[in-house]
Amino acid sequence: MKKHNFSAGPCILPQEVLKEASEAILNFNNDSLSLIEISHRSSSFVAVMDKARALSLELLGLENKGYKALFLQGGASLEFLMVAYNLLNKKAAYLNTGTWSDKAIKEAKAFGEMIEVASSKDKKYSYIPKGYNIPEDADYFHCTSNNTVAGTQMKEFPETNVSMVCDMSSDIFSRQLDFEKFDLIYAGAQKNMGPAGTTLVIIKEDILGKIERHIPSMLNYQVHLDKDSMFNTPSVFAVYVSMLTLQWLKDIGGIKFIEEVNNKKAALLYDEIDRNSLFKGIVAKEDRSTMNATFILTNEGLTETFDNMWKDAGISGINGHRSVGGYRASMYNALPLYSVQKLVDVMQELERNQS
Repeated sequence: MKKHNFSAGPCILPQEVLKEASEAILNFNNDSLSLIEISHRSSSFVAVMDKARALSLELLGLENKGYKALFLQGGASLEFLMVAYNLLNKKAAYLNTGTWSDKAIKEAKAFGEMIEVASSKDKKYSYIPKGYNIPEDADYFHCTSNNTVAGTQMKEFPETNVSMVCDMSSDIFSRQLDFEKFDLIYAGAQKNMGPAGTTLVIIKEDILGKIERHIPSMLNYQVHLDKDSMFNTPSVFAVYVSMLTLQWLKDIGGIKFIEEVNNKKAALLYDEIDRNSLFKGIVAKEDRSTMNATFILTNEGLTETFDNMWKDAGISGINGHRSVGGYRASMYNALPLYSVQKLVDVMQELERNQS
């Protein structure tokens, strides 16, 4: 039985993508060679990289608007450093909404003045701060669109003349936004786009070249742009699977279509959390993430029973993050609605058994 995969990352991927990727491991493009043994400089793989970058811009509506796409390595964790290395001249403004933005702030402090415009750390990152001010003289403003650990999501982004940088690792390509508001977007592939090993970076080219410090080649966005993501050997398999996933998304109707599906999945689960007296959400309702729903049992004595029930139902990956506890159901693009319904069925069965 195929399990219902709610893993927070590496994420669930479309079955057709997994099938095509597995075939490419044995025989890529009918060349009797494996995808992972051909040269990354070969015309076959260069075409993959070019298509992956082009699809990224197309799906975000950023074609021919001064943006370039890169597929790099090191995950969002390296981007915390690279953003500051390339953009922080004197002062940067950061919104602290979770574990990952907290780590980004730590890296930025090494390069200049860091202004934390607001933080939800006081309530264990259970809400998104509102009404904060961004200094007009900041080199950039950094935020995290979706917080995988706590289960919160920014529903709106501030209006500012300051360059906006956003970590969209766990909700990129999941909902429609005005992506032109952002000057730099980065996202580890393993949360909603592909396997671990590559990181998508979308850059508006005119924000670069304003830093006087020496930037090591491997950390320099301009170097990677000049080499079309081929400065060093890329993560061939991860880029290929990301390309397949982006093509899958385009084929089913793009971001507009998948946002409707994602909203249905989230509504189904959150409605049950709110209705069922045995469960309780742990973040502010207005800030609930569409991608990562976090919740707890109101009676911890039922933990073992509930855990056995969802495991027996073929559900996987809903244990909460180790720093939060409880449960976390990650509903990324490829998770079907019927998997969410299966989880809801188990929650309702637990309720019936207790009545």
